Amino acid sequence: MPVIVSAPSNSLPPLPHLSTFSSAQVSCALDNLRALYWPPAPPVATLPPKLILPTRKHLQVIHDDSVPDSGYASAEEEEEEEENVASIGQKTNSDDPEETEATELLRADAFERAFAIKWVTGFIARSDVWMEEVDGLEGQMREEVIEKAASILSAFTGDDEDTQCAITRSFSFPAADGGSDIHVELNDAPLSNEDHTSVGLQSWASSIVLAEKMCLTPSNFSLVGGLKPLRVLELGAGTGLLSIAAAKILRRQSKSQDASHLQGDQVFATDYHPAVLDNLSVNVKTNFPRIPSPITVLHLDWENPDFDVFAGEPFDVILAADVIYHPQHAQWIKACVERLLVRPSDHRQSRGRAGGLFWLIMPLRTTGRHENMDHTVEKIFPHVCSSKVKDSGVDSRVLAVIEVEEHQKQGGIGRADEGGYKMFKIGWVPRSSVA
Repeated sequence: MPVIVSAPSNSLPPLPHLSTFSSAQVSCALDNLRALYWPPAPPVATLPPKLILPTRKHLQVIHDDSVPDSGYASAEEEEEEEENVASIGQKTNSDDPEETEATELLRADAFERAFAIKWVTGFIARSDVWMEEVDGLEGQMREEVIEKAASILSAFTGDDEDTQCAITRSFSFPAADGGSDIHVELNDAPLSNEDHTSVGLQSWASSIVLAEKMCLTPSNFSLVGGLKPLRVLELGAGTGLLSIAAAKILRRQSKSQDASHLQGDQVFATDYHPAVLDNLSVNVKTNFPRIPSPITVLHLDWENPDFDVFAGEPFDVILAADVIYHPQHAQWIKACVERLLVRPSDHRQSRGRAGGLFWLIMPLRTTGRHENMDHTVEKIFPHVCSSKVKDSGVDSRVLAVIEVEEHQKQGGIGRADEGGYKMFKIGWVPRSSVA
């Protein structure tokens, strides 16, 4: 019978607190890895001699449509301290086809694999200290656990070349007013086992949900032509899906078919990791092979941003998808948006009296290290209180959540721990109108 296993990012004990876990607990966590990546073969000898075995369905990585989440720098060991480890080693047997498929999707998840490899490597590096803490029978059992971990790491290394490969993904989004679909082609590069902060190399389900909505109703997101050039910024662009979709929407509205003549409109795609930026540039060139490109790719560190790269020009629309994995991320992003989003008082740039808009979409995760991260957004950005809306002058405006929409998870995309998606519409409001 198929075995339901836990995701490595949810089940492996935090390394900074390794001393609090017994050999039995760590052994169960390692058994979970074995059950996930190297499931035992069925007991053929017990099957009836004339039984016809069905062909087992395998999900090949090259055709994988699951979307791993981004880890960013906050996924390092120090931030594993508050992780919930109650589910370590929990397994149940099931004949449910959906559970079998979920396990296979998890097995094909490049982020989880990279996380598991890094954890096992870190565990072995700390094993001497873990061994010195005990003696006797527990000491012998810990030695066996360390040998088990070394065996698992060797197995990972042995088949790593077969599982890590680039994926070309093609998206077709329905367009506004029944026009032809908007096509986007992306390269999802393989994740690095040594550096899982580069997970922006792969596309996220949240960005797919937002891109689809943008293409279908661009006016709702202020992606429409006007007398003034439109400036669009994507934070944590990753593979660049939102930036590319926005540029294609604007190109379609342009009278010229030349992507370099978007009525002066500009799209900026930003990220932090060098490998992510390299892959992002490749994706932009793939979708816009002509020079000059309508998209500018730039490095941006939210914690220590260099705003000079934008030449002091604010943005009418700022986009971000699945970019918050630590409470500090929401604070850093808010500081960037406060500096970069067009204010109502900026008559030279603003297309409307209300100023620019920031669209942020996040997955709703109820388990694991990134549980309820959407709450950090609601804590950092206050909500508009309709009963308090009172204009007290443009100089007293603050960023606040204007609207919130929740969307159900779509079939075929998204990680197993994503239960849906929450989209925030954030803009400038009078300070007196926030809750």
